[in-house]
Amino acid sequence: MSIRIFDLIKGRRSIRKYSLREVPRDVLFKILETARWAPSAHNAQPWRFIVVMDRSLKRKLAERMAEEWIKDMRRDGVPWNTREKLANASIRQFTDAPVLIVACLTMEDMDTYPDSRRMTYEHIMAVQSLAASIQNILLAAYSEGLGACWFCAPLFCQDAVRKVLGIPSNVEPQALITLGYPSEKPAPPPRKPLREIVYINYWGEKA
Repeated sequence: MSIRIFDLIKGRRSIRKYSLREVPRDVLFKILETARWAPSAHNAQPWRFIVVMDRSLKRKLAERMAEEWIKDMRRDGVPWNTREKLANASIRQFTDAPVLIVACLTMEDMDTYPDSRRMTYEHIMAVQSLAASIQNILLAAYSEGLGACWFCAPLFCQDAVRKVLGIPSNVEPQALITLGYPSEKPAPPPRKPLREIVYINYWGEKA
């Protein structure tokens, strides 16, 4: 078992190009089942997922997100031709992916406090919990022979995503995961060695 999980973690890649092969519903829901078993603060399970497979809806969502991105790029002074190129590539990427999973966060079962300091931390705990469930999805997808990629684009255009998908105002679109059978095999990206990221007992005490 330990060898298998290490292989999964080290073998998983962020996949951005997919074949036209359809993802079977039973495989999709088997993958989503693993999200339920992620650890969460207070066991509040603050995650909600919207699965988008309709091509026209995928395109509508991608176009609305791209519109918001173009506004940001315009404010940043990005040239028009670059804005158009990036936005069109984003629309194609999200529209062509067989499955989109929009990962949302709800605070309804998280603890509540009278002060903003603790509520800020409670929100961070919910985000961390959602992130754990997304990691489960990525690993489960790879174990089933699929590819996936985690995008944070919805964070920058939450209202647009809410409007397209009918998400309530008190639920936050946090991430978008593309999913499908891969048509690329990217090389592993470099990783920092443990000696640069692990300290023993105190900050700066190298392992």
